[in-house]
Amino acid sequence: MAIAPTRAQALELFKMYNKTESLYKHALAVEAVMRHFASKYNEDVDKWGIIGLVHDLDYEMYPDEHCTKTEEILRGADWPDDYIRAILSHGWEICTDVEPVELMEKVLYACDELTGLITTAVLVRPDKSIHSLALKSVKKRWKDKRFAAKVDRNIITKGAAMLELSIEELIQETIAGMKLVAEDLDLAGVDKV
Repeated sequence: MAIAPTRAQALELFKMYNKTESLYKHALAVEAVMRHFASKYNEDVDKWGIIGLVHDLDYEMYPDEHCTKTEEILRGADWPDDYIRAILSHGWEICTDVEPVELMEKVLYACDELTGLITTAVLVRPDKSIHSLALKSVKKRWKDKRFAAKVDRNIITKGAAMLELSIEELIQETIAGMKLVAEDLDLAGVDKV
């Protein structure tokens, strides 16, 4: 029988397959947002966080086999099926046919791309702080398709609809989750001289 991994085990596995700082920070951002939403919905915070942490496990080493290689790695490590299914669902209609059905899957699908948009929105701010980031600032960036052009806004829109949240609510909740690890993400701001 599959045994749920600890965060330490999940992080060790993630670091075996990923060496870049940017992917690590993305994993931490998604983990924090997943933990935030799990708390909001009275779900298993650790489970949701671990799934967020390793959702892009194979992306650095196997970008052309994204999600497929993750499934292989996690099955080999005897991870529970629901963890694997949730991770696969974030690639729905991109690299998998696993549709997000469970609440946890919908949150992962909705917040994955959005964390990238929010991170970029913070990094262009003079203070480089997520703590002063306003919803209207993200909405302005959202409308500019050239800004963070690789962020698929259609996925975020579909994810928000799955969760029955407005884009504004999803953005606010995602920012709230990311604020919890602002220091780790280097989004806590720069000291003014």
